[in-house]
Amino acid sequence: MNFPGDTDRLTIVGATGSGKTQAGMYHLSRRNIDTGIWIVYDFKRDELINEIESAQHIEMTSPLPERPGLYVVHPRPGNEDVVDEHMFRIWDRENIGVYVDEGYMVGNRSAGFRALLTQGRSKHIPMIVLSQRPVYMDKFVFSESQFFQVFRLQHDDDVSSAQKFIPFDLSERLPQYHSYYYDVVSNRLVVLSPVPDRDAILDTFATKLHQTRKVI
Repeated sequence: MNFPGDTDRLTIVGATGSGKTQAGMYHLSRRNIDTGIWIVYDFKRDELINEIESAQHIEMTSPLPERPGLYVVHPRPGNEDVVDEHMFRIWDRENIGVYVDEGYMVGNRSAGFRALLTQGRSKHIPMIVLSQRPVYMDKFVFSESQFFQVFRLQHDDDVSSAQKFIPFDLSERLPQYHSYYYDVVSNRLVVLSPVPDRDAILDTFATKLHQTRKVI
């Protein structure tokens, strides 16, 4: 099984309580947060995101970070213009990872989001995008992803949205916190067991971010 590389996009979808957010944090903890810059768009004020002690919380209007580490912004839902402008600043700067905790809150007409999705790979902008309602997400989230992780979905139209880009049957109900994991390039689908628990994920963040702990 392959994991996303330094320029790849990963899309994770699943209903509330399915294990989606914990999986997203697990994948983020594995990335180059100790040697590169990652920005987390925390629309929901997620509890697990805010338990990462060495993450630095910055304003949407702040200059983009210069030092490696994990940086969290808290955009207000419905404030699409501010998010759009912020994403274009990342597009201009390049070499910054982007994590979006709820993809449909960006809106499906964000030019900045689409620029990151469609051109970010050549600019070394890896992305992890999560959503509980994939039917409302911009289609480019799916068409530009190299990896998908699909947890339990509540609505048939959400399953259909994912199924358009994953040529395998996803209708079988998996055990709790298990997921389908699809590698686009190898065209391979596997079933993943639950990711490590919250404490293990937070320990990984703490270890990798220890050397990057700076105050902006």
